[in-house]
Amino acid sequence: MKEKVIVICGPTASGKTALSIELAKKINGEIVSADSMQIYKDMNIGTAKPTIDEMQGIKHYLLDFVSPEERYSVAQYKQDAKRAIKEIIKKGKTPIIVGGTGLYVDSLIYEIEYNDIKIDEEYRNKLETIVEKNGLEELYKKALEIDPVAMEKINKNDKKRIMRILEIYKATGKTKTQQELESRKKPVEYDYRIFAINWDRKILYQRINKRVDIMIEQGLVNEVKNILDKYDKFPTAMQGLGYKEVVDYINGIYTKEEMIEKIKMETRRYAKRQLTWFRKNKQTIWLDGTNDIQNNINIILEGINWKKIIKVKKRLIGRK
Repeated sequence: MKEKVIVICGPTASGKTALSIELAKKINGEIVSADSMQIYKDMNIGTAKPTIDEMQGIKHYLLDFVSPEERYSVAQYKQDAKRAIKEIIKKGKTPIIVGGTGLYVDSLIYEIEYNDIKIDEEYRNKLETIVEKNGLEELYKKALEIDPVAMEKINKNDKKRIMRILEIYKATGKTKTQQELESRKKPVEYDYRIFAINWDRKILYQRINKRVDIMIEQGLVNEVKNILDKYDKFPTAMQGLGYKEVVDYINGIYTKEEMIEKIKMETRRYAKRQLTWFRKNKQTIWLDGTNDIQNNINIILEGINWKKIIKVKKRLIGRK
């Protein structure tokens, strides 16, 4: 019988952190983050990284361990997440995957093998030059011709992911979509039970706006200034929501009010894309965000047949 692994996903500001910590306390679980920005050191406020107090003693994996100067791929994430899952199971605890980065979640639940393609700096510089001269739209159109399926999920302003589509094709001669289809032939190692938190869109957007206001009050601008002073280069970290807008504010492109509104707008758009992504998986059990946390925990426990798991574990312990 495959070991069960719980996945809690959903859009930003939906309450994943609070729910997962309460669930972990209830079932003796540990949490593996699936957030592509919370991996970075010193990026705490803008990523809504849980604090030590918020963790309430629950061990978290894959938080705060990558320098903003470094690149970190989905292939690396899958390898690190699998290692964490094994460690948690070895302790006799339940792994809980928590986050809103769809690529990270999919790499696990579909057992997708991503080739860790090395960056061709010469080709990347060539793409950057095209963007500087002609704008990102030229690369967007080129990527759309090469891999229209993958581009359905990519925003036309997402330079990082558009360039990655082109880089993968140049390096391998295959599209990202082809690679994913070929990689899904491997059997899935664990019994992933997937839950996602849903909110009425109007309420979710209110939660996002409030979160951004809190981030500004907590010192997001100073956090970005400190990072810019501490590190020399940012291959991907400063492309994160909130960070690139603050950099533009520091550089005089936006007023403070314009920066705040820009962060709110881009975060709402991101949440919409996250919901679209997670709705593709028909096995996902959707949780109502307006429910009491305990009610949603009960739904999760029912969804994983927790009572049956406990009985089996007790029976196995009794045989020892």
